[in-house]
Amino acid sequence: MFISIDRPEYQNHAHLMREMFILRKRVFHDMLRWDVQVEGDIERDRYDDLGPSYLVWCDPGATTIYASLRMLPTTGPTLLFDVFHQTAPNIATLSAPSIWEATRSCVHAENLARDFPHISQGKAFGLLMLAMVEWSVRYGIDTVIGNYEPRVSRLYDRAGMLFDELGRADGFGEHPVCCGAFEMSERVLQRMRAKQGVAASVFHAGGNALRAA
Repeated sequence: MFISIDRPEYQNHAHLMREMFILRKRVFHDMLRWDVQVEGDIERDRYDDLGPSYLVWCDPGATTIYASLRMLPTTGPTLLFDVFHQTAPNIATLSAPSIWEATRSCVHAENLARDFPHISQGKAFGLLMLAMVEWSVRYGIDTVIGNYEPRVSRLYDRAGMLFDELGRADGFGEHPVCCGAFEMSERVLQRMRAKQGVAASVFHAGGNALRAA
């Protein structure tokens, strides 16, 4: 099931959040070799101290994690404004209550293969994006901003997302970094569900919809 974890619920989901930070360390530090802040077996940075909302795909008992991402309002500090501002020439227009930033999206390949062998990592990423759009529409968010490498754009296309590349810049690593503005709307939901073959809401229906996907 996909759930959202907001600041008042952090303590209630302490185990699941720790599993999320462990997953982030494995993906972004160990595998991708990003320059991220690591302490022991977890990856956590100062933006996690700002009370973000986390979207997490977990089992019904909320003990096993399959995928996650972090959501932050653009009315406060974000990675885009603080680090990747060169990727968005008109960055001043991207701060509003209805615009949020998505970061740290990742999939737990081993847990996914064990418990959902019929779902590929690419499919899992698409479902995570679908849950993000459902969550955003529910809470009145009409645009999500995200930075990504050019190769990732094909995953967004496969998932059925609608987005505009606002700009890109070099100097952050081996590949350029792009800034995209992703539409959060009912029409995008319908497009994504049709493209991914998902009939029900993954955010509300949880695991039942995913097992049928």
